[in-house]
Amino acid sequence: MGDSLFSIAGKTALVTGGTSGVGAMIARGFVRRGVKTYIASRDAKRCRAAAAELSQEGTCIGLAADLSSAEGPQALAALLSQHEERLDILVNNAGANDRSAIETATPEDWDFVQDVNLRAPFFLVQHLLPLLRAAATAESPARIINIGSIGGLHIPNWEAYAYGASKAALHHLTRALTKRLGADRIVVNAIAPGPFPSRLTDTASEAVKKSVETYIPLKRPGEAEDIEGLTVFLASRAGGYVNGCTIPLDGGYLAAL
Repeated sequence: MGDSLFSIAGKTALVTGGTSGVGAMIARGFVRRGVKTYIASRDAKRCRAAAAELSQEGTCIGLAADLSSAEGPQALAALLSQHEERLDILVNNAGANDRSAIETATPEDWDFVQDVNLRAPFFLVQHLLPLLRAAATAESPARIINIGSIGGLHIPNWEAYAYGASKAALHHLTRALTKRLGADRIVVNAIAPGPFPSRLTDTASEAVKKSVETYIPLKRPGEAEDIEGLTVFLASRAGGYVNGCTIPLDGGYLAAL
């Protein structure tokens, strides 16, 4: 018998960047637990394939959307609104990175990272507010979970100026949204993952392995169950009073610096 305190069955969720990495881990965790889960990605074919795979374990629908464009968030919200009248959980996970050195970074590189990591989450919240408000009640608030990064909480040993700045800003935006949306019964939190396998982080590379061994007390990168556990907690009644927080999910990395 499941514990209703942690149940999210029957809810509806949207996970951006849900075809790979942390986004796919979150989406799979939701689908397995009875959440009708929409995943969004720029690549329509890849999105359909990922949704079909996840649908073997529950209900998953793929939505193609380019969140790097100014029109992308509104287009995605409009597309979701064709299917749903309410949204219980929004996970802003889609992300971009640029590792240019300070001497070679360009305005175009900088803007692309900010557009995906910061602009898109804000305007997606803006355009999805009617659906989030429709789902929200005092007993069961709607949830926004922003996927930040420990790169927004400390300065790494490599150059990632646009990425770190965008994630630090997303953490700040999380608090601003918390203050504004509480009256609408919408809870907003951020997760700041350390190294997890993804398109942005190759945890099998020798450089990342060495970093993990050196800096993470648990001596391993994050796994699917780690991000599943935290997102399920935040989306369930168990996490309903956690609000306005940025939670490091890093195996102790920041504590050991």
